[in-house]
Amino acid sequence: MHVIVLGAGLTGVTTAWYLRQAGHEVTVIDRQPAAGLETSFANGGQISVSHPEPWANPGAPAQVLRWLGREDAPLLFRPRADWRQWAWGLRFLVECLPGRTRRNTGAIANLALYSHTRLQALREATGIEYDHLGSGILHVFFEAREFARAELRATLLRGFGMRAEVLDASGCVAIEPALAHCRDTLAGGLYAPEDESGDAWKFTNRLAALCVENGASFRYDARIEALDVRGNRVTAASILDAGTGRDRIEGDAFIVALGSHSSLLLRSLGEELPIYPVKGYSVTLPLAPDAKAPQVSITDESRRIVCSRLGNRLRVAGTAELTGYDTAINHKRCEAILRRMRELFPQIEAAGEIEYWAGLRPATPSNVPIIGRVRCENLYCNTGHGTLGWTLACGSAQAVADIVSGHRPGVEFPFHGLSRGDFLWS
Repeated sequence: MHVIVLGAGLTGVTTAWYLRQAGHEVTVIDRQPAAGLETSFANGGQISVSHPEPWANPGAPAQVLRWLGREDAPLLFRPRADWRQWAWGLRFLVECLPGRTRRNTGAIANLALYSHTRLQALREATGIEYDHLGSGILHVFFEAREFARAELRATLLRGFGMRAEVLDASGCVAIEPALAHCRDTLAGGLYAPEDESGDAWKFTNRLAALCVENGASFRYDARIEALDVRGNRVTAASILDAGTGRDRIEGDAFIVALGSHSSLLLRSLGEELPIYPVKGYSVTLPLAPDAKAPQVSITDESRRIVCSRLGNRLRVAGTAELTGYDTAINHKRCEAILRRMRELFPQIEAAGEIEYWAGLRPATPSNVPIIGRVRCENLYCNTGHGTLGWTLACGSAQAVADIVSGHRPGVEFPFHGLSRGDFLWS
């Protein structure tokens, strides 16, 4: 089949890769001049299999209330005259119920483990390089009441087959000596040694190049205006190409991997996806060759920020802001991230200009991504991954490639719009 992938971010490019591996003709369309220039560009860099618990959990409503009115809060809700924002917020509260949280955590954990194996296999097969580090993720706690739940969380992770170790402050510093300056304020940590980190933008660009080498086509600088539908099938994507003007790209199947913009495109077809953009920020510091920066990726559970070493750079990212499709950088929030980084690692000095970035995470209220068929019989989605796009990318892409090919994916997951009878068996 000729499959049209809409979106050349991390999700779209990995989808294109696995479709080509399955033998399909693939065309990828994106409005940017190259791959990975939006949400995939400067994320936190973590492949965090050890963080399957969604934002929507029983403790979330109380946390949100504590953070109200704080411009530097980890989660900032900016009310807008947009009923979809309020509807998303109400559904988020429903997903905080204990039973729903358990179900969603299990679905995310299954997909995360599967995705990790697919990423490892892809790396082994291609030798792709992207500032990868396999030294794990260390979750650190600075509040005793949060650390008190670490053992319970470790037990949950072990139940999914993940390795997890609960550490005291000295154990955290032994794993990552760069934390020595905050030993006295550390309550403890949870170490997931099998987790990884790496530059999602480098991965996306290099995988896009491999896709082209393997026969895929990319149409950049092409804005997707609409999907043409005849009966119950999509026949073409209508685009506005910056160089050649309007065009129609015909195909046999279409996959929407447009992140937060997926819901805007599908709304015209009567498909209302429960996706709302959640803005995240990152700060990237160039490092001197002898910088005493962390080699293990760090998640500060008390402030909801992450730190990842990417070659000669340190990426510090986090916070969530519900403010529609606004991508403007709020420097107060960037300053809060940078200030926290300096509290954790006061020995680090930037060796050049610091880069600030903001991007929109496509979040569902449950944090469970939307993978599967929507609306038309040849129209599929791979979107809604929230903060776990890098973690879930390869597994989601392999799964949707299997679905398009008529095969049941190799992971237990609530695929959208599909039942057991929708798959062919070989």
